[in-house]
Amino acid sequence: MTTMEDFLHRWLPGSSGQTLLLLHGTGGDENDLLSLGRTVAPGASLLSPRGKVLERGMPRFFRRLSEGVFDQDDLRERTHELADWISASAERYGFDPSTLTALGYSNGANIAASLLLLRPESLSAAILLRAMLPFEPQTIPNLHGKRILLSNGKRDPIIPLASSAQLAEILRTAGAEVTANTLDAGHGLDPSELANAADWYRG
Repeated sequence: MTTMEDFLHRWLPGSSGQTLLLLHGTGGDENDLLSLGRTVAPGASLLSPRGKVLERGMPRFFRRLSEGVFDQDDLRERTHELADWISASAERYGFDPSTLTALGYSNGANIAASLLLLRPESLSAAILLRAMLPFEPQTIPNLHGKRILLSNGKRDPIIPLASSAQLAEILRTAGAEVTANTLDAGHGLDPSELANAADWYRG
């Protein structure tokens, strides 16, 4: 049984009735994306967990075997664990899970993509910054009614554009409304894409 103590996290209540799930990249923590969340969705409540897997002391949300090669068994287990924790958090903090949007960067974006593929009921929408396809699903989930923003850099040495494009195609096949942006950027975030994410979030 997942309990609230399973993830160190921050909860910052907001005023809009919307909730943002913040999922940091490798080496980040529960404080890492708070300012980004406020930029993208100023009135939203913020739920920000810290990944529990350590790679050379750096928090992550799931294990990898090497750069871009994920431990698939661990990824599945951690995805279900996070989904169960999200459900428990909704009960504890009183937010409506049907309004939950994930905002993930790099490793956090990849586990958000895994949530969409394995536990789609966990999210209503997602902003995936520097995401790749975490795995090829055996069955395509039903993502009708879900909005997803993908933002990747064409000079990113970590996230292959072909894998990002494959993720976008699978999400579209599943019925999601996907906006995919490729920027003249690397793995780091560009200020312009945060403004674009805020515009997209406002819908």
